[in-house]
Amino acid sequence: MSGWLESIIGYRYFIVSSVRNELLNQFARSRLGGLWMVIQPLVMVSIYAFVLSAVLRSRLEGISSQYAYAIYLTSGILAWSLFSDVLMRSLNLFVGNANLLKKMLVPKVTLPLIALGAGLVNNLLLLAAILVIFALLGHGPSVVLLWLPVLMLVLLLFTLGLGLVVAVLNVFMRDTAQVVGIVMQCMFWFTPIIYPVSIIPEHLRYWLMFNPLYHVVAAYQSVLAYQQPPALLPLAVVAGCALLLCLLGFWMVRRANAEMVDVL
Repeated sequence: MSGWLESIIGYRYFIVSSVRNELLNQFARSRLGGLWMVIQPLVMVSIYAFVLSAVLRSRLEGISSQYAYAIYLTSGILAWSLFSDVLMRSLNLFVGNANLLKKMLVPKVTLPLIALGAGLVNNLLLLAAILVIFALLGHGPSVVLLWLPVLMLVLLLFTLGLGLVVAVLNVFMRDTAQVVGIVMQCMFWFTPIIYPVSIIPEHLRYWLMFNPLYHVVAAYQSVLAYQQPPALLPLAVVAGCALLLCLLGFWMVRRANAEMVDVL
């Protein structure tokens, strides 16, 4: 563990510059460049806010706004976008950086941090856009927003651990990318993001307890949509699972270190 920390500190400028380059490359040939980082989430949030709410007039109990459904939906999308963005970036951590790993002595521990950094910056821009839209809809921020850094940290740790596991598996089994894509679709629809938990039959809600992403998404919705503190016990359980996943992921990277370079 101390060796990993030394690598992170020693390559901190490489990590920061790589995150910057990762973000710039997204819009390298675009006329508006980095503005798309703000335009895209603003358009997405606007569609949710004005089409789904203003047209469908969907309402939810506990949110005193005619745009209640859009507020609820967008809160869950914020958590999902961070999870999906970082996980998909992590999937090709080693496969996509094969030449870098072969030609340079870059510690592998730096690669997931680059994926985390790029995904976090994108998500913070989306958060800024969401807060602006919420304010325009009359759903202003509250002191409960101070929970968001904690929720992001738990979600990032969980995604980091899971990302390392699938990244290693993807080196040796290239079908992993297709499997992850299918599992992601299932997780999205089996997590109450676009629908409230209340519409699920009570005898089926029990199974949601085994979906760690549900607890994090529910915490986001509690803080952003309902402006209430999140449930701490489920969040603590997810944090514990996240730490175990991180330990497993780093152990797999260390165990398969030599073989990965040969396979790549």
